Amino acid sequence: MKPNLIVLAIVMIAFFGCNKDITVPIPSAGPNSIMKETYPLNAASKSIMEGVYQVTSGNDFFGDNVILKWNRTSLSISNKDGKHFIVEVGHIDSVIFIQGYWRNGYSDGTGLVSMYIAREEGGTSIMTGAGSQKIVMRGAYGKETGLPDQSLVLEFLRPFSDKVKNSNFYILAHRAGGRTSDRLPVSENSIAMINYTEKLGSTGIEVDVRMTSDGVPYLYHDGDLNTRLTQKGPLAGPSESYTWAQLSTFVRLIHGEMIPTLEEALNFTIDSTLLRFVYLDMKGDPGTMARVVPLQKAALARAKALGRDIRIVVGVPSTDVLNDLMTYPDYTSIPSLCELTVDDVHTLNSAVWAPRWTLGTQNDLVQQMHNEGRLAVCWTIDEPAWIRDYLENGLFDGLLTNFPYVVAYYHYIQ
Repeated sequence: MKPNLIVLAIVMIAFFGCNKDITVPIPSAGPNSIMKETYPLNAASKSIMEGVYQVTSGNDFFGDNVILKWNRTSLSISNKDGKHFIVEVGHIDSVIFIQGYWRNGYSDGTGLVSMYIAREEGGTSIMTGAGSQKIVMRGAYGKETGLPDQSLVLEFLRPFSDKVKNSNFYILAHRAGGRTSDRLPVSENSIAMINYTEKLGSTGIEVDVRMTSDGVPYLYHDGDLNTRLTQKGPLAGPSESYTWAQLSTFVRLIHGEMIPTLEEALNFTIDSTLLRFVYLDMKGDPGTMARVVPLQKAALARAKALGRDIRIVVGVPSTDVLNDLMTYPDYTSIPSLCELTVDDVHTLNSAVWAPRWTLGTQNDLVQQMHNEGRLAVCWTIDEPAWIRDYLENGLFDGLLTNFPYVVAYYHYIQ
């Protein structure tokens, strides 16, 4: 290695090697977990398990009810106030084993969880599809790094309603899954977060789009490079001031990931997830649309070739971005999401209207959007009481949130 490269490597190790504790530790059952001896469930067995469950032991901590919903890689369990489980499921013969951890998204609470379904309490019917759907999960949960030592029993209450089963509602995760401040195990606006977000109940994502000084669109929220989002490094100031080569070489996100280009993020979403909605929140760098729209079109063509049913929309949060989009040829044919007025939606012929949640449910305007063949989603709504109100009394086609598992609970329990 040349001397100047050795010096550069030492500098980078010094910068990237120092990082504060920004994650709630994920408890692990360790190498002796029974899960390595189990076999995965098939799609039919997974479908039988989904639904609303009553918490008959442990309800003082997890509440009276939870919902169980399979995602691409695991089983999600969530309650009404932010407590959610991320668990693996497997079987040995007709006994089902469930193991993983729980987390309270509104605090640092976490712990192990371990349960099983006995043959005579649903295991056989899950594996064979025969018999009644009487399912009882028995086990225990722990707190922090302690062993599961507190009783937890979940009993199948009912399947999801026809309203839920027939719904095309979008659970949209802010910054691809949540903010860095929520102390998730992966960084916001990263490929790792896009890969992780379905575990939280997300069916779509919002990501923040900026452009480098040499015209490469990339994902990053803040206006500058800072230690809130990135590890300490040699670059500072506005991220748009740097070339892509500089950002990719010298900047690492808070958990060590590289900042992704928009093209990388879109291709990964299409090729490696089941997400159905991508909301590109344009941060307003001049001329970004000229670079982003071709990537959007290429991604939509890629999705169509793969048979993927996915919406990819460019967000319009300000008049500057609106004017930038209007400079693009045939801009009314570009799938867009407008956060501004209904008149602006009509000017752009936007596919989606996205008002701020503080403006209320606005059912009259949402219904108008539906009558015009458009969707309406609301941003960014995080409080459980408001999420419940908007789902029970609103007409929106999706909610953008930092807590997708709470939206999932109130959606699937309808």
